[in-house]
Order: sequence, then structure tokens, then C-alpha cells
Amino acid sequence: MRGNRIGFKLGLAIMSLFLVVLLSLGVMIDRMFSSFYYREMRTQAMELASHFTAMAESGDTTNELMMGSFAEFTDVSIFNISRDGKVELHSGLHDAADRMFIQDGDLEHIFAGADSSFVYSDPAGHRYFVTAQPIKQGTSIISALYVMSSMENMEQTLAAVRDILLLAGVSAFVLALLITLVIARILSRPLVQMQKATRKIAAGELETRLTISSNDEIGTLAGAINDLAVDLQRFRDTRQEFLANISHELRTPVTYLQGYAKVVRDGLYETEEEQQLYLNIIHQEAHRIQHLVDDLFELAKMEEGQIPLHIGPVDFTGIAGQAVSKLELTARDKGIRLLFNVSGAAAPIPGDAKRMEQIVMNILENAVRYTDEGEVRVLLQYDSDKVRFIVEDTGIGIPEEELPFVFERFYRVEKSRSRQYGGTGLGLSIVHKLTGLLGGTVSISSKPGEGTKCEVVFEKTDNTQQAELVR
Repeated sequence: MRGNRIGFKLGLAIMSLFLVVLLSLGVMIDRMFSSFYYREMRTQAMELASHFTAMAESGDTTNELMMGSFAEFTDVSIFNISRDGKVELHSGLHDAADRMFIQDGDLEHIFAGADSSFVYSDPAGHRYFVTAQPIKQGTSIISALYVMSSMENMEQTLAAVRDILLLAGVSAFVLALLITLVIARILSRPLVQMQKATRKIAAGELETRLTISSNDEIGTLAGAINDLAVDLQRFRDTRQEFLANISHELRTPVTYLQGYAKVVRDGLYETEEEQQLYLNIIHQEAHRIQHLVDDLFELAKMEEGQIPLHIGPVDFTGIAGQAVSKLELTARDKGIRLLFNVSGAAAPIPGDAKRMEQIVMNILENAVRYTDEGEVRVLLQYDSDKVRFIVEDTGIGIPEEELPFVFERFYRVEKSRSRQYGGTGLGLSIVHKLTGLLGGTVSISSKPGEGTKCEVVFEKTDNTQQAELVR
């Protein structure tokens, strides 16, 4: 997994977990088999010892011969030890002189009537399961019978089982390793793709897109990265367009200022009226530049949340009426009708009069600017708990796919028409910011060729809390 660290980490985590589970399972199975064989051998040894004890207690010499014959042909050794420790009977392969298997105090325990069983290892390293039982004659115990069963067959069987377990474990580990490598690579591939894509986006390749379409968190994250790239690309494009528009908006008045200022400075005019005309043009263009700079400055302050609001009772009807009056001449010059109507019981609402006037003027100026014929209808509607300011025009309209972006700063609808109608693309962004700061909402609906409807809604509640947050 060279160059794929997350795949390596994922594979390492899976294999570590699998290895722990595999080792735990192997130890558990080994102990289960060992315990099973030990119990089986103990049961068989005790049954055999009980059988030999019964034969010894019968006192029949034939039984002793049978016990000796049995011991000769098996891995079992029999010791009959008297109370004083002498070996009265010995059969089997184990050396009769070796009495190291007799533990301290073991004889006293057996002659007291109890059984004993334990595992014994001789000096050569051979292991035996030893079972001892008392031999009775009547009610008295006359000797102790030791039966030593070799554990070699059992240990060989356990060794074979352990070899099988080890082989199965190694095979399972190798198979799991291969599967884990494949799974880790498959799972980490989308993350690696997203890493490469984000690096490209960070380097400015905003056209980069991911093709991951899984219906899970990975797919959701890939979609979010694609959306981010789209937003960044649109922001870059609109910013470039904005800078171009600002350059154009500034270049025109600056050209006027330079030209007419040179005319006035050099006295290239014939009458005082001509001089006054040039000075008026200089004043208008300077005011135009000042208005553009003020919009940019206010938008920057709104982005930083530094716009001071002065909340108080506002005559919204008066503000809307004054705005309509200011634009009547412009509308008349374009040959369009400007209609104003108020419905409901007018009453002052809490807000900032200056900022509300700015909202109303920006919306009306947009409506008049982009309407070449027909009318602009202004409706101020007072409801029980809300005030609605609605402006409808019969202008060129806005394409549906561009409606979600009209409130973004720098955004211009149909860039080719911006030169014809002017404007900087800041008006609606300022409206959206100010409306939000005053606790209201603004929405726009439009159809190309039919006109646009803009609606601003303010609650009839105190917006002091919002004002405090802005300060």
C-alpha cells in the first residue's frame, strides 16, 4: 500500500483485530482439547484403578497374574505398596526401584481411606497420570494400589491437534491478510481520490470533480467536496466579473473627471454657462464614485457585523412613499408607470429608518433600471403581525437557474446585459444583509420576459435583540 497510508492503517487495524481474535480462539480451542483429553484419561485411569483394586481385594492369585499380563502389554504400570512402604507387587515397564512418584504424605492419605490422582514426570521427562486407591481386607486397609498410565499417546494426539490448529491459523491469517489488503484498498480508494481532489482544488484547479456516487457517508462527503468546488469556482468567476465591473464603473467617471477637469483648468470653454455645465458633470461623476465606494464600504462592514443600528419606531409608509417620489422622474423619463398602494392599518414598526430606506431604494432602483416598458407596482401591506413590502415590475426578468445566487455579493445576472443597464451587483446583496440584520426576510421570484417580484417582510416585534448583536 505504498503511498496509501490510510489503507495501510485500515489494513493494520483489521489484521490486528483478526490476529487477536485468532490467537484467543486458538488458545481457547487448545485448552478445550487439553481439558477434554485430561478428563478422559483421568476417568479411564480411575476406572482401571478401581478394577485392579477390586481384583487385588479378591485375594485370587490368578487376578494378580492377569494384572501383570495386562500391564506388560500396555503403557500401564502397577505398584502395590504396603503400609511400611514396601513394594509387594509390580507390573509394567516402569522401574520398580523408582518410587519418586510417591508424594510426601501420600501414603498416609491413602491409608486413611482416600483416593489420590496427579501427573508425574520421571527424570527422563516422561509424563504419567498416577491414580492411587486403598486396597481393603474387610474393614482394614492393607496396602495402596498405584496405577501409572503413560500420557505419551495423549500428548501426541494433542500435539497433532495443535499442529492442525497452527496450520489452520496460519492459513486463515494469510487468507485474511489478502482479503484485508483488498478491502482496505477498496475502502481507502475514495478517500485517496478525495485527498487528491482537495489538493487540486486548493491549488486552484476548481474544475476538479469527484465521481464517487456511493449512498453512504463517503458519497455524501464527495458530494460536499464537489459542491465546495462549484461554490469556489462561482465565487472566483463572480469576483473576477465584479472586479471587471468595478473597474468599468470607476473608469468611466474617472475619465469624465480627468477630461472635464482639464477643460476647466485650461479654460477651454466659451461661456460661464458652459463652465457651470462642466462643473456639474464633475460633481455628478464624483458623487457617482462616492456612492460606489460607500456601497463597497458598507457591504464590507456588514460582512464583519459592524453596522450600527438605531432601533426606534419607523414610519414605513412614509419611507416607501418618499422613495417612490424620488424615482418618479426617472420612471417617467423611461416611459414606465410607477404605482404605489398601501393596504391594511398603517402603524409604526420597530426598525432603523436609515437602513430601511436603503433597502427600499435599492429594490426600487433595481426595478426601474431593469424595466424598459410597462409599470412598477409598489405594495405596502400591513397584516396583524407582519409588514410586507412588495415590488413587482414588468421588466426583463431573471432566469430561474440564477435566482438562488442574486443575493450573493459580486454576482451579476446575465453578465452581457450589465453594461447596458449599469449597476455594480451590490444592491441586492446589501438588501439581503440589512434585512437579515433587522430581523426580516427577503425573497425574489421572476420569469424571463415577464418581470420580477421582490418581497420584504418585517415582523411587528421589537428587533432590539438583533441590534444589540450587531453592535
